[in-house]
Amino acid sequence: MFVEYIPVTAYTNHLITTIESMEQPKISRRFFVSISAMAGAFAFIPASVKSAYISAKNLFIPQKRALPLSVSINKKLYKLQPDTRTTLLDLLREDLQLTGSKKGCDHGQCGACTVHVDGERVLSCLTLAAMVQGREVTTIEGLANGDELHPMQKAFVECDGFQCGYCTPGQIMSAVACVKEGHTGSVEEIKEFMSGNLCRCGAYNGIVKSIQQVAQ
Repeated sequence: MFVEYIPVTAYTNHLITTIESMEQPKISRRFFVSISAMAGAFAFIPASVKSAYISAKNLFIPQKRALPLSVSINKKLYKLQPDTRTTLLDLLREDLQLTGSKKGCDHGQCGACTVHVDGERVLSCLTLAAMVQGREVTTIEGLANGDELHPMQKAFVECDGFQCGYCTPGQIMSAVACVKEGHTGSVEEIKEFMSGNLCRCGAYNGIVKSIQQVAQ
């Protein structure tokens, strides 16, 4: 029986040529000319069309407007120029790098962004920065007295009022307000007035104990 053997060198060269032809994309002359023509067409769009687009954009998309803002945050006066659409939460986190207040749902449903404005708790993700003109804002960073923790902060540590810690700043700010408002008569009352602050870790028992400890 006769068997024909292909020389190794010839077979190897044939294989390399086949692989190279598979790897290299084939761009036809027609495709190249079409793309070049389209790119050139964009460069010759009349100025009137471009100006019409800009006019329509300005009509339907409001331009940014800066607002002179004077506000006291953690007993420090700030004079800022935020966009009129900026929320208090974004002002704190993005402009002032006070990142203790967390952005959880950004819809006012989780309470992670809770801060105090003139001593009352508010959801900073639903509060425009323009609304705190001339007011006093307190964040979790301003709750302690220097190196001395606030009693509520100490209670959260002692009573295991947190686990992952993401919601803790908002929980503590709401807890301080809950005690100040006098809503600590019972476990049920505490839960009711802390219901706007969610804890996905389920540390609610420790949170209630922390509030009870401070309220005593």
